[in-house]
Amino acid sequence: MGPMSEQHAAAGTIDKLAIVVVTYKRQQLLTRLFESIAALTAAPWRVVVVDNEHSDETRAMVEAFSDRLATQWGDTIADASGNERRVVYAPQSDNLGGAGGFSAGVKKAYELGAEWFWVMDDDVAVEPDGIEKLAKWTATHDVIQGSRYDFDGGPFYWQYDFIVPLGIPNPIAPSAFGRAGYRVMDTLCFEGGLFRRRVVERIGFPDPRFFIYWDDTIYGYLASKVTNPIIVPDVVLRRTREIGNWDIAGLRQLNSTSDMNRYHIMRNRGYMARYFMVHGDFRPFLFAVGTLATAAKEIIRLVMVDREHVRTGLVQIAKGWWDSRKLMHDPDWRPMPPLIA
Repeated sequence: MGPMSEQHAAAGTIDKLAIVVVTYKRQQLLTRLFESIAALTAAPWRVVVVDNEHSDETRAMVEAFSDRLATQWGDTIADASGNERRVVYAPQSDNLGGAGGFSAGVKKAYELGAEWFWVMDDDVAVEPDGIEKLAKWTATHDVIQGSRYDFDGGPFYWQYDFIVPLGIPNPIAPSAFGRAGYRVMDTLCFEGGLFRRRVVERIGFPDPRFFIYWDDTIYGYLASKVTNPIIVPDVVLRRTREIGNWDIAGLRQLNSTSDMNRYHIMRNRGYMARYFMVHGDFRPFLFAVGTLATAAKEIIRLVMVDREHVRTGLVQIAKGWWDSRKLMHDPDWRPMPPLIA
């Protein structure tokens, strides 16, 4: 197993863990993530790097990283393709967005035989003992969201409670973890979410049609239909990219975003509604209230954080809203299929 002793690795490891990384044109951030993976005190079974740019530079980085881990940890149990190297490069022919990237990455890891999937973007770094911290929860839970540090080193609050009838996160859900030491959630974040193979078998791969935004929310919602996802206080990663934000009374932040995000935040509510319809959770009036609240939040974000984009931003919010209505009535739409009925 290389320099790491087998006893040390076995103490807090996760069976056939695949770290699934999605990257796009951010090699500097990816370098920091690779450094942090190499510093892990338990070795992952696979690191699947989904490159939405299909860049020669990223390919060269991944190959060098693969050599480094081979020297550091040695080869590992062969996957379904017969490969024993830990790092797998998965370039995509087009930019599939975060949603398409995570769908492709989870599919690739699944086909290789992964038992657990730890998913993340390129703008985070893992904590050295992140795998051990998550491992202690894997005996009893199938979907686990670890906690995170923000770019400034402070705690990063994430809205783990999704108000399904409205289709919006609960901004005032308590952040304390209570006596159980964790909180049950009905959502997920692809920034450090961990889930088991049997969940993927039952709910299918993440839906690539979202492109960006709400894809992880809906994946967590679907997971909550087959298991009890939890968020735990153990900090397993930190953000490495600073994002402009508006601090709200020192309790919450409204982060800067792009016009492309604004469009998908609104448009993808159409996909969200379709999944709610499939599972009997769609409440037209309440969902419309949630859509109004989402639009209002995006307008406030424009005015308070992204003022220079007010004109174009308003157009994208309206366009996304319009397109969401069309998706809600698309006769050809089908949910992502389960892998095992």
